[in-house]
Amino acid sequence: MSEARRSRVHTDGPGCHSDPMDDDHASPPPGLLARLREGLPPEAVLTDPQVTAAYASDMAGFCPAGTPAAVVLPRTVEQVRHVMRTATALRVPVVPQGARTGLSGAANASDGCIVLSLVKMDRILEVSTVDRTAVVEPGVVNAVLSRAVAEQGLYYPPDPSSWEQCTIGGNIGTASGGLCCVKYGVTAEYVLGLDVVLADGRLLRTGRRTAKGVAGYDLTRLFVGSEGTLGVVVGAVLALRPAPPRQLALAAEFPSVAAACAAVCAVMEAGLTPSLLELMDRTTVRAVNALGRMDLPESTEALLLAAFDTPDAPAELAAVGELCAAAGASAVVPAEDEAESHLLLQARRMSLTALETLRPATMIDDVCVPRSRLADMLEGTAAIARKYDLLIGVCAHAGDGNTHPVVCFDPADEDETRRARESFDAIMALGLSLGGTITGEHGVGVLKKEWLARELGPVGLELQRAVKQAFDPLGLLNPGKLF
Repeated sequence: MSEARRSRVHTDGPGCHSDPMDDDHASPPPGLLARLREGLPPEAVLTDPQVTAAYASDMAGFCPAGTPAAVVLPRTVEQVRHVMRTATALRVPVVPQGARTGLSGAANASDGCIVLSLVKMDRILEVSTVDRTAVVEPGVVNAVLSRAVAEQGLYYPPDPSSWEQCTIGGNIGTASGGLCCVKYGVTAEYVLGLDVVLADGRLLRTGRRTAKGVAGYDLTRLFVGSEGTLGVVVGAVLALRPAPPRQLALAAEFPSVAAACAAVCAVMEAGLTPSLLELMDRTTVRAVNALGRMDLPESTEALLLAAFDTPDAPAELAAVGELCAAAGASAVVPAEDEAESHLLLQARRMSLTALETLRPATMIDDVCVPRSRLADMLEGTAAIARKYDLLIGVCAHAGDGNTHPVVCFDPADEDETRRARESFDAIMALGLSLGGTITGEHGVGVLKKEWLARELGPVGLELQRAVKQAFDPLGLLNPGKLF
């Protein structure tokens, strides 16, 4: 973990205000720990403040985190049900957690809560090569699952940048994406069914194991992206794909982000389907070079990475190269082999971590716009950086229009911190004005609560609150998140 991430900031920021429910549950009721221990092994209930403090927050800055009454680490579904029955009986809030790699404060503790960490439920229960499915517990790490199914000739496409640490349960909670979404889509498209423990301890099974199924409302999709506010995911049936050929990549240098975005539009308009189409601006390229000694071209204003995982990858890369050149690329460099392609993709994966090293703290935005407005988004972000006199680097899943502007600042500088907050809001406002959304894959959590209300509007917000009320009438599950 980078030093920048270890020095996270937890002061109130945009959308980051404590929920009134936190005050209601600030002091845990007598008997809570004893009742928890009735259905959990001794080592599964943590109360040492120095230990529980480590579970208080995820990787997001500017989001308040409370002090949990206890952290529990169940290993079975029945243990999770016991925790939720206890919480309901004593009216104690519960904050479900995975690996805490999230970037929106969705896993942050509230005062007096039970932090329900699911990392010990980490078994891959089944992999079917016939049905092309995997049945997993929520604590399975994304990369572990990906490697396990690859051994059987299968592929689990969702691959967030934190795939070596993040868990499947966390991916489901935030509806995460990744580098390969342009071709393969996001987590929601691979979740066929779920086992969910509800607020009162009942076990709900949603979805199916079949290739098709439309019986009733799609409750599975409802839970994907719900950030632990509707129930606790304790199992998932995931769709798999046949393993594709290894990716081959190219890098194209551009004299401006507008030219790079024009190339992205040309690639998509031509009907090509790259497995990856990623963009890094000049600030990001330099940060990656400094951190990883990648020897990327620092003179470029924008570096576009494209990859294909098809038998015709060389020909498709050549077609992308021609489109890049026509859009104004100053250089197009195909990787010579699979190993060089892997290095290019590793450079992109380390982008956020590299940007975090530029200043003591960062705020990572996650604004997604229509591909046709990508240039407007990046040029508008650069204008915001100039207006607020800040360093803002941008990396993007360009094929999806999903941008990650990273505001770099010093939290010890009060004025710079104020400008960082204002620039963060300005970037989200820009995204909405371009027909986009405030989050493409990181979720709302605490960080973007106020902005969710603006995006949904009053009717949408009212209906979402009604859904929350139906599943969690006491408001115990992850209070203060989303809205």
